[in-house]
Amino acid sequence: MSVTKSSKRWLFLAATLCGLGAEPIKAFSQSQDSLMPYAMLRSLQFVQDSVAMGDHSATEMQRFLLQTIDERLKSAPSAIFKDPRNVDAALVYAMSGGNPATLELLVARDVDGNFDSRVADILRKYLSGKGTLVAQSIAAMVPEYRGTRIGAYLALIGGNVTIPRDPLAALGFYDIARLEAPGTIVEEAALRRSLAIAVEDGDAARGVDYAQRYARRFLHSPYASQFADLLVSLVIKRADSIGEETIQETFAMMDTERQKEAYLRLSRLAAISGKDGLARMAALKAKALSPALPDQPEVQANLYESLSNIGTPDVVSAIETIVQIPEGQLSDRDRALRDAARAIAEQVVRPPSLQPGQPGAEVGAATTQQDARQNPSSNGTAGTEEKSIWRVETHKADDEGEDVRQLVTSGRSKLDEIDSLLKKGEGAP
Repeated sequence: MSVTKSSKRWLFLAATLCGLGAEPIKAFSQSQDSLMPYAMLRSLQFVQDSVAMGDHSATEMQRFLLQTIDERLKSAPSAIFKDPRNVDAALVYAMSGGNPATLELLVARDVDGNFDSRVADILRKYLSGKGTLVAQSIAAMVPEYRGTRIGAYLALIGGNVTIPRDPLAALGFYDIARLEAPGTIVEEAALRRSLAIAVEDGDAARGVDYAQRYARRFLHSPYASQFADLLVSLVIKRADSIGEETIQETFAMMDTERQKEAYLRLSRLAAISGKDGLARMAALKAKALSPALPDQPEVQANLYESLSNIGTPDVVSAIETIVQIPEGQLSDRDRALRDAARAIAEQVVRPPSLQPGQPGAEVGAATTQQDARQNPSSNGTAGTEEKSIWRVETHKADDEGEDVRQLVTSGRSKLDEIDSLLKKGEGAP
């Protein structure tokens, strides 16, 4: 592996943790055979925790350390595993993105019984994609290993394998993992997965607690985009239980740029889901943050706010805003939304259609056809790709279609409500 400038910095820090002095590159190359695995693992944990806290320059160093530890474990004499710290280092390495085959090799060589065969068997199945087979076994072992060097990692795995059959029980394992390893990549993963459970199966208060803890500690993690999506989903599904004040309090824990992006995500999904009040609130909050971000236009917020106004007395104003939004400033998926929203809004304000044979019916049909010829949809304009502070810049075409389908369904519901009100008005004395 070539050593870049950022790698040298991290190599120096990692070497310092291992006690290798001030020439880390030379020391690592010369001392790999003499370094104890537990000392090398300490460096890996430090680097991984730094990545979780938002230092993405440490990612390259993480790959280097995983490779270096792998080579060290494979070449290590069996005698060094009489030290339990080295046994635990091998287990944690395997649970931290290491090579499962290396752990398999070490266990096969272990004639002295230094490795707990129960843990080795659990990891063998889990790392091969058969974790559900050991759910009961690991549930019994997590209490036994609490307070040990591998306890937090086992608890995290316990939560992962328990989710399919009992998501709420998985929360208990994630709580243990967080308590055993605060401020680490283990806590980051446990919080994020706990929030995912709260979105689907947990209560709103618990979900907000997870979200706020994550926002305070891991907002710059490489996985923070998943957190943002989960937070938005939680608010969409449980907005009534959470309340607008708590929503804004949680979003305020983010920096301005991330806060605006999160509000835009919330406004978009709320508008698509037919939660107009929530969509409007989020769009207005995003617009309020725009003066602090002059390089970011308000077109998305304007679009989503207009979507939320389709079923209100402001529908005419919404149409005007939607029509005026430049296509070139919208992503492909937002252009599709804009076109669908415009069609729905025009149906809302269109006069009742005349039955064939009634005066004016043919004139109306001809006018509609003429309008269609004069206002063809623009298919050749290239849209602006979305750039996200959360590091998510691509979206599947299927997602665009699903967004439009949801919006159309919501729009039809609005039209049905309007028709129902009109019928009641016609029947009134």
